[in-house]
Amino acid sequence: MQKHEALETKHYFTPDEIQAKLAGVEYIIMAAPSPDHFKETPIHFTIFLNTHEALPEEIKGAVFEKFCEQYNIINTAHVMSALQAVAFAETRQETPMPMHLVKPEDQRTIPHVPLHVIDFLGDSSDFEQTKRDSLTGWSYSYN
Repeated sequence: MQKHEALETKHYFTPDEIQAKLAGVEYIIMAAPSPDHFKETPIHFTIFLNTHEALPEEIKGAVFEKFCEQYNIINTAHVMSALQAVAFAETRQETPMPMHLVKPEDQRTIPHVPLHVIDFLGDSSDFEQTKRDSLTGWSYSYN
């Protein structure tokens, strides 16, 4: 069995640094293992859209469906789609790690920007490493 080291945060980016890092980014998709009791939805997905405005209600569903189709995501559950606080951390990875800040104390203490976040559980054959090796990863998509 291969051992994987935990990600270590070296630095949280300031809002100005985040804006510079997001130049040319359309969205970021993150996949992490779901808790074990979610057998039908083994992957926790978070999609960070590079917009500081909430999506209109009438297009949220279409945007969500586009991502599900693009990444072969099935069995979706617990979908949240809203403008949320997002921080970015420098790790040993090539691109900054996005962090959906849910806790009020994190929002008060970690620099962040508002981004439209789609957070949900699901399954996909495109993310076997997340399911097989319990790895968390993210990918940036550029304009």
